[in-house]
Formats: sequence, C-alpha cells, structure tokens
Amino acid sequence: MALATRTDKRPSMTRTLWGSTLGKKTVMAVSGLIMLGYLVVHMYGNLKIFFGTDDFNSYAHWLRTIGEPVLHYSWALWIIRVVLVVAVVLHAVCAYQLSRRDLAARPQKYEHKRPRASYATRTMRWGGIILGLFIVWHILDLTTGTVHSGGFQEGHPYQNIVDTFSTWWGNVIYLVAMLALGLHVRHGFWSAAQTLGAGSAARDRVLKTTADLLAIVLTAGFIAVPVAVMTGWVS
Repeated sequence: MALATRTDKRPSMTRTLWGSTLGKKTVMAVSGLIMLGYLVVHMYGNLKIFFGTDDFNSYAHWLRTIGEPVLHYSWALWIIRVVLVVAVVLHAVCAYQLSRRDLAARPQKYEHKRPRASYATRTMRWGGIILGLFIVWHILDLTTGTVHSGGFQEGHPYQNIVDTFSTWWGNVIYLVAMLALGLHVRHGFWSAAQTLGAGSAARDRVLKTTADLLAIVLTAGFIAVPVAVMTGWVS
C-alpha cells in the first residue's frame, strides 16, 4: 500500500506578515522612518542655497560623487533614489490597503459624528495623496526639467530652483505640499513609534513633542527657500 504524502501548504512567514494588519502597519512605520531620515538630510542640503550659487551647485555635484572611486559617478545617488521609490510605494500600498480594511470594518457611517482624532490624523489620507502628486511634480520640475518653467539648466540646480519659485503657481504647489508634509510627519512619527513598540505612557509626551518639533522644523526649513526667492533674499 502506497504511503500518502503530505504537502505543507502553510503560507510563508513573509506572506503572513504582509497579510496581517500589524505587518502592514510595521511596513508603513519602517518605510516612513526611511523617508523621514531622507527629508531631514534633504532639508539641510536645501538650506545651502543661502550660501550662494557656487556652494549650492558644488553640494549638488558632491551628491553625485558619493562613494567614488568605489562607486561610479551618480551610483550612490541612484541607490538612494531606488530605496526611496521602494519606500514610497510600500508606504502608499499599505496605506491604501489598511484604509480599505478600515472602511470594510465600518461599512456604515457613525450615527453621531464627533471628532475622535486630531486634525493631522483626520487628514492623513488626503495629505498622502497631495504628497504623492507633489513628488511626481517635483521630479518632473527639478530633476528631469519636463515641466520646469523657463529653460531648465542641467547641472545648475541653484538657477533652476530660483526659476521655479519665481512663479506664483510654483510657490503655491510647494507651500501647500510642505504644509501637508508637516501634518503628515506630526502624526506619522508618533504612529510609527507606537507601531514599533517605542511608545509608552512614560514616553508618550516626549514622542509627541519630538513629532511636533520635527514637523515644525521640516516645514519651516523647506518653506524658507521659496520665501527667500519671493522676497529677493535668494536670486
């Protein structure tokens, strides 16, 4: 008599983690912190524009020479870009899937509407959409030059930034996106800390204060550049 064989069809740990709500929240938290780290460095780099054309353009050139001679020209920058794209995609996919699960769990609206969360929490969804659209516009404007106002100059980021913020619509798009970013960071940082187990009753106030400071510093730092161009401080 032939012996029956048993095939183990249990899902892998990775698939189980991805399929769970906690797993998706963890992916959102980690990808969000990766993007937050990039934003802090990016804001710091942007502020170099206040030191003049040569310093800012030299900094932009340096970004393309990171890792040389081990890495070829721009390889490190492309590695950073790929990591960021993966982080953004994972963050967006998990946010969408969690949102769908939340709606499915509550198919009927509450009979009595009461504000149950902060303004930042209630606007996370549309804020994420605004930021997603902004990323596309920002790349097409200052990386590829596809929608850039005036003549896009490859290798002259200082002048390209001045051109963008010399238009009213360029300023409006950027300012709205940075305000949305501040709200997103404020709630997202605290939420990520809770998901990754860093939150507690004792640390709650510290985490919320840190989230507030990050949101304020990033928003003010990024907005400083278009404001400087509009006022003629940077030209």
